[in-house]
Amino acid sequence: MLNLTLNYAEISKALELFIRQEVTEPGFKKVVLGLSGGIDSALVAGLAARALGPENVLGVRMPYQTSSADSLSHAELVANTFKIKMETKSITSACDGYFSSDPDMNAQRKGNVMARMRMITLFDLSFRDSALVLGTSNKTELMLGYGTWYGDMASAINPIGDLYKTQIWELSRFIGVPEEVITKKPSADLWVGQTDEQEMGFSYPEADQILYHMIDLRKKDEEIVELGFSTDLVKKIRRMVIRSQYKRRMPVIAKLTTRAVGTDFLYPRDWYQQV
Repeated sequence: MLNLTLNYAEISKALELFIRQEVTEPGFKKVVLGLSGGIDSALVAGLAARALGPENVLGVRMPYQTSSADSLSHAELVANTFKIKMETKSITSACDGYFSSDPDMNAQRKGNVMARMRMITLFDLSFRDSALVLGTSNKTELMLGYGTWYGDMASAINPIGDLYKTQIWELSRFIGVPEEVITKKPSADLWVGQTDEQEMGFSYPEADQILYHMIDLRKKDEEIVELGFSTDLVKKIRRMVIRSQYKRRMPVIAKLTTRAVGTDFLYPRDWYQQV
């Protein structure tokens, strides 16, 4: 098995610099993020507080009526640990108003609506406060497509999108995320009893090892199976990566001119200095 441990002192410095540069270059000073009580948002909150100062970071709790009480208390613990500002915005009435239009809506559809309602909330607050929305999706989730398109996967910048979940745990310990947040079972908290690993059907450590060989080392499935992983699991993860590719792309714009957005006009940063 590969050791996915990194030099977390250097990684922390690099990500703090990333946040500082990406926020200040377009003229912003503040950031806002969803504070779920989970490890990913806790890590991003801590990195942002170190990069910008805690007074410039707003964490937002956005519970639905079935949300876990532990999620709310853990989010508050994270806010207190890193001394960032915190607000609570319930999404219950907004979601229930939509749910009432389709009584047969299943749990997965409802979960997607909740995730997107949370992002509506964050982008509204970002406009109110002139703050950029920070993303909290890690590399494992992004590669597997385990997230809601334009829901929890949406953001202005994402500092942890190139870190696998096992690396998220280690970096979180390094910067001082509370241990009870680190050791809790990962969950999107979209319905009662939901956990990431139960829903996916495999553990994060398994997925990370397979994804590292598959994505970073570009190994074929049969080479990964030879390392001791089951054929079915490797194939399942490969299918998840392929089928979720559309979630990892910017909106595809048909090219008609010599400088189509997203195809040819790729360096918007160069224009900041001219505003």
